[in-house]
Parts: sequence; C-alpha cells; structure tokens
Amino acid sequence: MTADHEPQAVPGWRPEKIVHEGLRLEHDDDRGRYALWQHDEFIGFLGYSTDPQSGIVTLQHTIIDEAHGRHGYARALVTLVLDELRAEQRRILVECSYIQDYLDRYPEYQDLVVE
Repeated sequence: MTADHEPQAVPGWRPEKIVHEGLRLEHDDDRGRYALWQHDEFIGFLGYSTDPQSGIVTLQHTIIDEAHGRHGYARALVTLVLDELRAEQRRILVECSYIQDYLDRYPEYQDLVVE
C-alpha cells in the first residue's frame, strides 16, 4: 500500500483494534490503573476509579509513554481494558476524551456505558 492510498480514506474502514505482539495488561487495583506492557517495556496506563456502592467503573484518563505515541497502543490498551470489564460484567462511565472517541469508532462497547 502506498502512502497516497491509506486505508483510512476508505469509507467504513476501521483499523484493527490490536496490532502489536507481546502485549500484557496488568491490573493494579490499589493505584486504580491498568498498565500496558510489551514484553518487559512499560507502554502506558489507563486510570480509573470504582464506585464502591454501584461497582460502576469511571474511566478517567489514558496515558501512553511519549516514545510509543501514535502507534496504536492507546487503542490496544482501551480494547484490553474494555474486554476485561465486559468479562467481569462491569458498567462504565467515561471521562477520558480518547475513550469517548474510541467508543464512537467501536460502538460494540456502548452496552457497557451507563446512560
């Protein structure tokens, strides 16, 4: 594919959600974050808080190390976290603008969002 024929120009085209090998998600409940690692290298984290009464998870911010920015790692991190939260049958509130944009692009996760 040449630079002047990028897939983003195709109507309805969406990038794969995870394009990296060797990713690992670590959940640190004490710090309220999910950390993304690639092999032994820290990539970034997604910060959250949980309402102790309702169990609703508020997704606050997505931070990717500057050296790894704009390479699909944030998308991979959010995908892994949302898949985990879905498996745990959790509901979410979204404060992070990146995650809101992600949900607009991948509406299959909208069922997790508390209205």
